[in-house]
Amino acid sequence: MSQQERRRAERFNLGMPLTVHWTNGSEQQQAHAVTQDVSSGGVYFYLPEAIPDGTLVEIEMTLPTQITLGTPVRVRCHGRIQRCVLKPGESAGMATMIEKYEFLSDSQDPA
Repeated sequence: MSQQERRRAERFNLGMPLTVHWTNGSEQQQAHAVTQDVSSGGVYFYLPEAIPDGTLVEIEMTLPTQITLGTPVRVRCHGRIQRCVLKPGESAGMATMIEKYEFLSDSQDPA
């Protein structure tokens, strides 16, 4: 997604809980976070430690009615870390580009 497309995508400034999974070397990592904003092309959230730029991630979250305009929908997104904003003494802001997503049924474990 280009910078211009990124600016055009509607952003929702919502604090939604999410679970992010990634691989660090041979080790599987998982963390719980809260979104700062969400759009059709990406998610921005904070973690206590940074995930390196370019890392593939899997994010699970429930999209609320403000986004779906219907009932809440659980979704699993696959993407990659585009940018990490580090602020000394604070958490790391993670800009994630969504490359694909799938809707989850209620029978699967919640994020």
